[in-house]
Amino acid sequence: MFSFPGIQPREHVDMIYISMETAIALASVLGNVLVVLVVCVNRALRDTTFCFIVSLAVADIAVGALVIPLAIVISLGLKTQFYTCLFLSCLLLIITQGSILSLMAIAIDRYLRVKIPIKYSIIVTQNRAWVAVFLCWLLSALTGLVPMLGWHNEHTHGNLSTTSDDIIVCTFTTVMRMDYMVYFNFFGWVVVPLTIMIALYAEIFRVIRKQLNMRAEATCDTSKYLHKELKLAKSLALVVLLFALCWLPLHVMNCILFFCPECGMPKSAMYVGIFMSHVNSALNPLVYAFRIQRFRATLVQIARRCMLCKHKETSPCPNQPSPPPLSDKSPVHP
Repeated sequence: MFSFPGIQPREHVDMIYISMETAIALASVLGNVLVVLVVCVNRALRDTTFCFIVSLAVADIAVGALVIPLAIVISLGLKTQFYTCLFLSCLLLIITQGSILSLMAIAIDRYLRVKIPIKYSIIVTQNRAWVAVFLCWLLSALTGLVPMLGWHNEHTHGNLSTTSDDIIVCTFTTVMRMDYMVYFNFFGWVVVPLTIMIALYAEIFRVIRKQLNMRAEATCDTSKYLHKELKLAKSLALVVLLFALCWLPLHVMNCILFFCPECGMPKSAMYVGIFMSHVNSALNPLVYAFRIQRFRATLVQIARRCMLCKHKETSPCPNQPSPPPLSDKSPVHP
């Protein structure tokens, strides 16, 4: 997604790298489309938390459909106008910021659910959740488009200013200032939200474990509810952890090259950092499938329906019974 100052672009992009990026793009799009489909099909999953999960899935779909193809094209030496390149770079930041704010919205939602369980359903409604999703993306757009307002590299050719019609080789750092990336984007809109999320999940685990330790005062239903909340919180915290592990190396390399321009950076490290940031978008559906039973059960039912449809196309038996419709009464467990 990013290229770094002091690193010359490769004359010929490694076909293995392109193949791996293409595979990740397909996995990101297909996996996260399934996430959206599962939530749409199963009414039991249409709660506020899964509104934010759908928002995160949309961001991951955009990574597979837009970010990775753009990264491949740019690595091939895309030539375009300065402000076109700047806008494409801002688009990548908007999508990334949308992921971060969606993750923070999920953390806040789970925190409110365990902190004020009685008032939660009154305060956090479906409509308010979708308003929060809209605000997340609006804020992402505003912060991501800041470089378009002037906080970008000078549009020059040698020592002379050039016009917006001049063609440049589009790379991220050709147009994007590293002080914006380090101070504003990383410290302000990555480190701060991640710190807030870590604090929220730590408090969620503390509250749940404290209530579980009070078994004498807790009913069987309460204990079951708390175990379910603990398991879901662990799954969502894992999503945050994977995001941090995949994205922090790239931001750390930005910081190294900003504070130590003479240090340089191996090309291999650059490509590993870019690839890791893209891999993250394909990991989230796997976490949901393996860690969230409601999601997994619905996914299995969808797969069975697809297999049944294919069987009906090839079988002369039209009266074969079909699986029950997915609804609130479907046997899908948390």
